[in-house]
Amino acid sequence: MPGQSSKDISKFFIAGINYKKTDAAIRGKFAINNDQYASLLSLAPSYGLTELFILSTCNRTEIYGIAEQPEQLIELLCSETEGSSDTFSQLAYVKSGISAIQHLFSVGAGIDSQILGDYEIVGQLKLAVKFAREKEFIGTFLERLVNAVLQSSKAIKNNTSLSGGTVSVSFAAIQYIREHIQDISNKQILLLGTGKIGRSTCKNIIDYLGTTNITLINRTQEKAAELAFELGVQYVPADLLTQHISQSDIIIVATNAATPTILASHLEGQGQKLVIDLSIPTNVEESARQLPNVQLVNVDELSKINDATLQKREAEVPKAFAIIEEHIAEFIEWYEMRKHVPVLKAVKTKLKEIQTFPSYIQLCPGEVTACSTDSDLKIQRVINGMASKMRTQNQRGCQYIEAINEFIATGRN
Repeated sequence: MPGQSSKDISKFFIAGINYKKTDAAIRGKFAINNDQYASLLSLAPSYGLTELFILSTCNRTEIYGIAEQPEQLIELLCSETEGSSDTFSQLAYVKSGISAIQHLFSVGAGIDSQILGDYEIVGQLKLAVKFAREKEFIGTFLERLVNAVLQSSKAIKNNTSLSGGTVSVSFAAIQYIREHIQDISNKQILLLGTGKIGRSTCKNIIDYLGTTNITLINRTQEKAAELAFELGVQYVPADLLTQHISQSDIIIVATNAATPTILASHLEGQGQKLVIDLSIPTNVEESARQLPNVQLVNVDELSKINDATLQKREAEVPKAFAIIEEHIAEFIEWYEMRKHVPVLKAVKTKLKEIQTFPSYIQLCPGEVTACSTDSDLKIQRVINGMASKMRTQNQRGCQYIEAINEFIATGRN
């Protein structure tokens, strides 16, 4: 089974691109949808990879995994993307070991997000790892690491104000509408896509804009119907898209199609439209931006919104990093102890052998059965003591000899 052996922390890599060096168009060339993700995992063993996951959001595409060289991860990722591995390598950041671990913690906390404190990344991270786990690409190392990241993120959420105010692209869309559209109650809103971002956006429209003049369209009509029933809005089949584009004042696109869902021809001459594209790759044809009746906004433009709480969130970053440091220290302590597990098992096996030696049995008073039970408890105490010393000392073989001497000495008591 993939991902079950002990891992060398220096072989843990992350290779990725994000909003800091690339725009939405470039990120779209390296975005990974579910079908591509499944294909990548099926190809991974041929690249010598057995433990990995891929995080692809509107902010970033990153591949995390255990490898001999980061190029294995990059070549695998780009085998399924429109963009090439050469282009990716030129734009990418590559980190390993502790640096890669620190990066994942920062991503999970929303510190590395395009909108500082974006907490939606937690759900995206969980889904990415769940998908890889189902295909048996999450071993003990990554499982423990991701759990530590999620615990750290939760502690930051509960103990700081890092996620206060506008903290996601979907909510930034609501802010943009609020600031640029008058009399929202009389506007018709068309929302394409009812996945995680589409669902969140729809709820935010109702909660913060106070309107249910929303029509949902989704490739799978049943999903649109389910969300419409839950939130009290309407839905229509995808084949009525053109008609409802004409009737709508605001169009929000949260689909994950490989090519644009809305074309310039859909919008031309259809009245004034605010079109917000939350998709990566972008799902609104870029030439629509040139139409005089269309105001097109993408995720990069939305991320520039600085709401009133941004300064407060920035002040919370040092607190967040302090929490991250604590959780990284706990993870490293676990990792260091994992390295000693084979030695501890070997010592335990040797002590069990010793307790069967005639010379040792003579040291043990009372019945043989009682002696055996007592010896098992003594063995565990010796192993626990050895493990404790190994955490703080590096005596190598000396601890092995010390454990055996301690066990034999207790047999005389």
